[in-house]
Parts: sequence; C-alpha cells; structure tokens
Amino acid sequence: MDDGATIPAVTVTTPDGVAIRLTDLPLPAVIYFYPKDDTTGCTREAQDFSALSEAFAAAGASLMGISKDPPAAHGKFIAKHALTVSLASDEDGSACDAFGVWGEKQMYGRTYMGIERATFLFGADGRLAKAWRKVKVPGHAAAVLEAVHAL
Repeated sequence: MDDGATIPAVTVTTPDGVAIRLTDLPLPAVIYFYPKDDTTGCTREAQDFSALSEAFAAAGASLMGISKDPPAAHGKFIAKHALTVSLASDEDGSACDAFGVWGEKQMYGRTYMGIERATFLFGADGRLAKAWRKVKVPGHAAAVLEAVHAL
C-alpha cells in the first residue's frame, strides 16, 4: 500500500460480532495489524496503544488493531489485559490481503505464513499519510501518536 492510497473497503468483525467496514471508520484513522492475541509483543503493543487511546481520541483519530484471531479470542484478550484499544478480527484474511500484511515469516529457523506487524495512518481525506512496516513495539504507539498530531 503506497502513500495516498485510500482505505480498502473490507469488513472486519468486532469482539461482540459486529461487522465493520474499514471505510466507515472515523478519520483520521490508525489501523494496526498484529500477529496474535496474548503473545508477548502483541500484548505489549495493545497495552501501549491502550495507554494512549485517550490521546488518540483527543487528537480526533480512531484507532483499531486487527489480527486473524476470532472475535471471542479478542474479547478474552481485552478482558485479560484491560485493553481500551478497539480490536477486530480478519478471519478470512481479506483485510490482511488488502493491506499487504499477510506473507511468509521466519522464526527460529522455521518458515510459515503470518501477519506482518504493521501500522497505517489515514488522514482526514481518507488517504494513507504514513505506513510503518516490520514494526518494533517499543515506542511505536507514541511515534504513531506523534504522526497523528503532525497531520
């Protein structure tokens, strides 16, 4: 996805089973993809975005994390860690494909298919203002908030 691209018209599902079309998110919008609920890096990322969720809202930005975990898993993840960030499920992979975050990964010498940790910031015009690929979690949520303020 290149700068200036528009939000793909794909649908994801909230933990309570509501289908949301990404094009219906309030703008500006931060959409981040993460590999799996309740893993170390993904938990830290969700906690960091949750800690800043009020600051994102004060800046007028909507914020949503997406993985392929089912809605019920998201509900448990949110409850276990008292998360305030909105999460959604992309069980069919349509959002991952549209954003280009599904691909081959390697860990401990093993190759497998998975979600690349990535974040996308869409401006008030609905166009991609900034993308972060192969995200390293420490400090990332704060950097995204800084970019929202710079819009």
